Amino acid sequence: MSGIQWSDSAPIYRQLKERVIAMMLDGQLKPGDALPSVRQVAAEYQLNPITVSRAYQELADEALVEKRRGLGMFVTEQASKKLLGNERERFLNEEWPQVLERIRLLGLSPEELLREGDSA
Repeated sequence: MSGIQWSDSAPIYRQLKERVIAMMLDGQLKPGDALPSVRQVAAEYQLNPITVSRAYQELADEALVEKRRGLGMFVTEQASKKLLGNERERFLNEEWPQVLERIRLLGLSPEELLREGDSA
């Protein structure tokens, strides 16, 4: 989780949660991997342990991580599939309509888009 820059636009616990989710999506954290301990994250990023615990609890509530008594928090087996489904749904419902509107405003045809996509 190195190099995290906190912004004032969202609560820190939510930013931490989003960072963990990003690490799951790009494969840095795989099913069965342990998350760093609450104390470790709190010390490394100078956060209140309650902030870290809240982020981890939300991940657990969404069944992305599970607590193993005495061992810590671990990425669940279904986390990546669940996240991919969630991210696809979010993209289709939130981002794609904006992309479509931009394409319409610019008067781009499917052929132009495919041609440009091939050259990228």
